[in-house]
Amino acid sequence: MKTVLLLVVSNLFMTLAWYGHLKFMPGARWPMFAVILASWGVAFFEYCFQVPANRIGYQTFSATQLKIIQEAISLGVFCLFAAVVLGERLRWNHILSFVLVLGAVWLAFLKPRDTTATPGGGTPPAAEMPVRR
Repeated sequence: MKTVLLLVVSNLFMTLAWYGHLKFMPGARWPMFAVILASWGVAFFEYCFQVPANRIGYQTFSATQLKIIQEAISLGVFCLFAAVVLGERLRWNHILSFVLVLGAVWLAFLKPRDTTATPGGGTPPAAEMPVRR
């Protein structure tokens, strides 16, 4: 749970760094380089939460699972940001896309099937093992 909370905070900073400047774009007079530096400054705080989240999370999850979790959180945070800050309306296809990503999270956490197990579970005793000739 600590990993997920750190990833949520990290993604709040990431979304602000990557998309926050769009809110002020129509009347902005800042040169692109200044906007890049400001975004980079905000992104520093993203890393302050992302790196610990990954280090803590890697004790429990695989790197692939961490990435899938991060992407799902990122999309959730972005959808809220786009609606609340940028005033964009979510359409049905955006919601369906998010549901499909949640399906990817579910798939990433499926345990692989053990194809060598016997129907009753476990390994068959040596006497029951087929002999190759």
